[in-house]
Amino acid sequence: MTAASEREGYFGQFGGSFVPPELQEVLDYLAEQFFRYKDDPEFVSEYRYYLREYIGRESPLTFARRLTEMLGGARVYLKREDLNHTGSHKINNVLGQILLAKRRGARRVIAETGAGQHGVATATACAMFGMECVIYMGAEDTRRQALNVFRMELLGARVVPVSKGQGRLKDAVDEALADLVANYRNTFYLLGSAVGPHPYPTMVKHFQSIISEESKRQMLEKEGRLPDVVVACVGGGSNAIGAFAHYLDEPTVRLIGVEPDQAATLTQGVPAVLHGFRSLVLLDEHGNPRPTYSIAAGLDYPGIGPEHSYLKESGRAEYHTVTNEEVLEAFQMLSRTKGIIPALESAHAVAYALKLAPTLDRDKIILVNLSGRGDKDVEQVFRMIRQAQ
Repeated sequence: MTAASEREGYFGQFGGSFVPPELQEVLDYLAEQFFRYKDDPEFVSEYRYYLREYIGRESPLTFARRLTEMLGGARVYLKREDLNHTGSHKINNVLGQILLAKRRGARRVIAETGAGQHGVATATACAMFGMECVIYMGAEDTRRQALNVFRMELLGARVVPVSKGQGRLKDAVDEALADLVANYRNTFYLLGSAVGPHPYPTMVKHFQSIISEESKRQMLEKEGRLPDVVVACVGGGSNAIGAFAHYLDEPTVRLIGVEPDQAATLTQGVPAVLHGFRSLVLLDEHGNPRPTYSIAAGLDYPGIGPEHSYLKESGRAEYHTVTNEEVLEAFQMLSRTKGIIPALESAHAVAYALKLAPTLDRDKIILVNLSGRGDKDVEQVFRMIRQAQ
């Protein structure tokens, strides 16, 4: 994949922009603004300022000593995105895009959210910069993530429950895109994952790549070498592409994305167009997006970012699934061995690391991107554990 093809929005056969002409004009302008500012010294300085002073970066790279000893294999490190302000990796991308929105003079910002973390991060940034904020969220997800709904409203956002379809992330994206088509003249769509029409996948990757920029330097400082494996959960793909970005050209580093077994886009999907871009998509027998399910609302999506589709097809990254039972076990094990309650999304990556580490030699290193904290999920996990007893 060349820099030119990425600039044009393609990752091999995946990506592109399949939208109405009036929306394409808006996206072309957004792409021009992004490529103009992303390396502009003043923009970079302002972005880095907020990363440091508002998010609290850089986030630590923590050795999970007790967990490593219990597993008896490779050493496990955690990249602590859970310690960011608002509790996940989502704020990295939100701040980058909100600074673009500010330069455009936008006063109204819309976003979609599944688990609610992107919605919370967007509402946070809009509150800081004094912008109107509207968040679309599947009705089912508003029930599962009621605490995050309240957090968004507390921050001044208007949360719009979407009841159509399954009432989940895909349906929230549908409504956000419809809003943008109707209001593109005065609205900035702050998309939360590495999906959507160009330039969103490239833009989100750019702002999330701070994760691997830091972890690569931190790993060299702590171990004197790169990790053998980088593991991240995958829904739309933003935390994973950020965790992978600075290792893509390091062939000795395995890159592993972990999906829910009931939303296994990368292991079961086929090439198709969804939400204005081409990627691997889970389709039913009629060629429509297939219903999906994950106990982690942020992973409940029938598509995937186009670059992940390319990485799967090219063989540069590998993608595996875990079960809900394995995720719940990982959620509890990390809590008990490290005193860290992970987001259910992040627990997917932890679950796969629990299986992988014992199969590797003790001199090997696994880096797990801990994409968020689990405060939002504790009540849900409490109910699931009680029901299983």
